[in-house]
Amino acid sequence: MPIRLFDSLTREVRELRRPDPSDPKDVFSFYNCGPTVYAPAHIGNFRTFVVNDVLRRLLELEYGPDKVKHVRNLTDVDDKTIKRARDEGRSLSEVTQQWTKKFEDDCKALNCLPPHDSPKATAHIREQVDMIGVLMKKGNAYRAADGSVYFKVSSFDNYGRLSRVKERELQLGSALAGKPQAVDADEKEDGSDFALWKAHKPDDGANAWDSPWGRGRPGWHIECSAMSKAILGDTIDLHTGGEDLLFPHHENEIAQSECCNGVPFARHWYHSKHLLVDGAKMSKSLGNLYTLDDLTAKGFSPMALRYALLMGHPRKQLNFMLDSLQAAESALVKLRSYRAGLVKKAGTAARDPADVMEFDFVFGSLEDDLNTPGALGALFDDMKFPTPADVFPVHAANLLFWFDRAMFALGLKVDEPSKPETSIPSEITALAEKRWAAKQAKDFATADALRKELAAAGWSMLDSKADYKLEPLRK
Repeated sequence: MPIRLFDSLTREVRELRRPDPSDPKDVFSFYNCGPTVYAPAHIGNFRTFVVNDVLRRLLELEYGPDKVKHVRNLTDVDDKTIKRARDEGRSLSEVTQQWTKKFEDDCKALNCLPPHDSPKATAHIREQVDMIGVLMKKGNAYRAADGSVYFKVSSFDNYGRLSRVKERELQLGSALAGKPQAVDADEKEDGSDFALWKAHKPDDGANAWDSPWGRGRPGWHIECSAMSKAILGDTIDLHTGGEDLLFPHHENEIAQSECCNGVPFARHWYHSKHLLVDGAKMSKSLGNLYTLDDLTAKGFSPMALRYALLMGHPRKQLNFMLDSLQAAESALVKLRSYRAGLVKKAGTAARDPADVMEFDFVFGSLEDDLNTPGALGALFDDMKFPTPADVFPVHAANLLFWFDRAMFALGLKVDEPSKPETSIPSEITALAEKRWAAKQAKDFATADALRKELAAAGWSMLDSKADYKLEPLRK
C-alpha cells in the first residue's frame, strides 16, 4: 500500500512520490524545520519531531534506507538566540552549541533517528546572500535606507496559497488586504513585506556578516530556503513542520524559493497540530509547559512520553495529561512482556520468509495519513491472538520479526531484557503511601513533590483509579 498523507497545500490526502528504485540518485527528499537553539525544547515541540520521526521510519521501510534523504535544520542566529547570548554575556556559538547538544540528547532519549543532515544557519550565510542577490535582480526584493533587504510580497501572485491568508482576511498590509497602510519603522514599502537581510544594529553585537548591502544577518525565513536548496535542490518531495510554522514561515519560504528558483518549492506539505496540556495551551504562566527533563524528574521514562505523543492523530489537537504518561508506561510494560514471550517461545527457531505478514493493520494505519492512534489500537488488537503461548516456535519467530518492524516504525524501544522482580524498600513504600494519601486528599502540590522524591530514589509510581503500582525507573 502506498503512503498517503494529507497535503496542507491542496487540502487533500495524496500519495507521496515514490523514488525510482533503479536510479541510485533518485531519493525521496524530506525537510522539516528544526528548533531555534536558545532554550530547551518543550513537549509541544517534540510532538512535531516525534511525528516526523515516525514518518521518516515509515519512508525507510517503504522505500529503503538509502532512498530517503532527511534534513532538519538548526536555527542558530535570530532575535532569540542573540538576545539570550547578550543577556548571559556569552558568545552566540556558546549559547547555541549548549542548546543544540541538549536538543540532540533529548531526541536520542526519545529514540528519534538523527537526520541525514542537520545544517546550521550560520554555516550557510553565503547561500543566503546568493539567494537574496537573485531576488534583488529579479525585482522580488528591495533594499531599505538602513541597508536591510525585504521581500516584496506583491511581486508573488501566489502568496497566501498555503495558509489561505487572503481568504481569512488577515490584516497583512495593503498588498494583501487592499487597504492603505503606513510604512513602518523598518522602512518597509508595505506592511506585509518581510526581512531577507537585517542591517546590523548595536544590540546584535558581533553577530554580523558582510553582504553587498552592508554588515548584517539573515532573516529567519531565508535560512530554511537556502539550506534546503543547498542540500536537497530547488524542489523537494516533502516539507513538514508544526502548524504554527504554516504562516508566515512556510508561506514566506514558498514565495522566496519559487521566485528565486523558478520552480515549485515542495511537492507535498504536512503540518501537525498543536499540543494542549490539561485542556489549555502550554504557557509558563499556567505552569503547564513541560520539558523532557521535567517529566523524567516526575518518574516517567522518555519512551512513555514518546508513546503518549503518538496516542493522538498528528492532524488533531492532542490533550496531554500526566495520566497519559501513566497509561503509556502501562502499555509499554505489556509490549515488553509480549516481546519477551515471543523471544522465549521462538528460541533458536528461524522465521520462514514465506510466512504471512503480521501486524498488517498497524502498517496500514500508518500508511493511511500517519494514523498513529489507529496503529497503536491495531497493535494491541493483534497481540490478543495469537499470543506467544498459542503458536509454534517458527510462527513465534515470524511474529517477532513483524512485531519488531512495527516497533521500529513507531520508534518504541521495548527490547530490553525482562528484569527480575525487585523487592521494594520499606522507605519507598512509605513515600508512595504518603503520596497516594496526598493525591486522594487533592493536595496535588504535596503529591507532586513526593513523586519527585520517588523518582530521585529511582522509582516510578503508576496510578490507576483505585490503586497504584511501583516500578524501578528505567533509564
